[in-house]
Amino acid sequence: MPLLSETLSRVKPSPTIAVSNLAAELKAAGKDVIGLGAGEPDFDTPENIKAAAKDAIDAGKTKYTAVDGIAELKQAICAKFKRDNGLDYTPAQVTVGTGGKQILYNALMATLNPGDEVVIPAPYWVSYPDMVLLAGGEPVIAEAQAQTAYKLTPEQLEAAITPKTKWFIFNSPSNPTGAGYSAEELKGLTDVLMRHPHVWVMTDDMYEHLVYDDFEFATPAQVEPGLYDRTLTCNGVSKAYAMTGWRIGYAAGPEELIKAMRKIQSQSTSNPCSISQWAAVEALNGTQDYIPANNAIFKRRRDLVVEMLNAADGIDCAVPEGAFYVYPSIAGCMGKTTPAGTVIDSDETFARALLEEKGVAVVFGGAFGLSPNFRVSYATSDENLKNACTRIQEFCASLT
Repeated sequence: MPLLSETLSRVKPSPTIAVSNLAAELKAAGKDVIGLGAGEPDFDTPENIKAAAKDAIDAGKTKYTAVDGIAELKQAICAKFKRDNGLDYTPAQVTVGTGGKQILYNALMATLNPGDEVVIPAPYWVSYPDMVLLAGGEPVIAEAQAQTAYKLTPEQLEAAITPKTKWFIFNSPSNPTGAGYSAEELKGLTDVLMRHPHVWVMTDDMYEHLVYDDFEFATPAQVEPGLYDRTLTCNGVSKAYAMTGWRIGYAAGPEELIKAMRKIQSQSTSNPCSISQWAAVEALNGTQDYIPANNAIFKRRRDLVVEMLNAADGIDCAVPEGAFYVYPSIAGCMGKTTPAGTVIDSDETFARALLEEKGVAVVFGGAFGLSPNFRVSYATSDENLKNACTRIQEFCASLT
């Protein structure tokens, strides 16, 4: 057996993928399972985007492209940042990768040295800390609490920053909580960052367009232009355009950083799929009419899930501003026992018992760095959500 690297021992497999795999195994064994773990829209990719991909195939656009994206896509990304965020970038400041995850990974690999720290608010997307560890850095977790709607306060950010801090990773609306920072709330954080010029900002805006009610999205370099030269603004087409499997993420930032990220990508995956790139051009340049239509469906589902979960014994579920997740607390369930005799001593135990005894797959809060909670993705049908939430209510009512 070949020797494995020490770096590998610093990281763990994605818990969200593990939950999905376990649910699939139980389904294959004949169990009635409703999966609420997947972080992807259940809508099909819009027809105009699929047509653009087919046209690209027919036109023979199937060769290698520039390492980090075709010129047409970079131009579309620049236009998007100007249109949606009021940010001016040139194509030389833009990079395109195989999904948003590669963009973040490239940036960390290109910048982190041993001992460098990265401040990550919790709850966090499961991959942030492990990508930092893979790149040789040290994740510093700053826990946001339910009392602040799972949003980091300026005081918490200030306390987490040290002379070793290289990056602050910011995600709004958030995976896993759906919490969105208003421009005013974000300004409180950017004021802190302006006092620490050695700290760079990596903002993950993947859920930018999935916002509800009167919430207005804002991104750090937009709120504080003084951060422009040390901010990597990351995004992608996965969520808003229902293109998770197409694997296109992108970012814009200082040209020196973009060049370094390109070097990493040139020696790993090289260019993203050429057909997916042309589909992404159409996604960004074409009609955006389906986004508000899809959001209306997501909002209805959000309201359904929040209402039904708050009706369950021992569960407290906040109303999120965006994304397609809720992150309910199960503090009221801790210490109780299931009908099968399992003592709920952690949110991981809760999630596993819920899956085994009621056939509902959720992701436990510990995977996202804050317990006792679990994450529900409401990117599935109303029928599935009603059925799953009814089972959760029954499960909680059965605890003694």
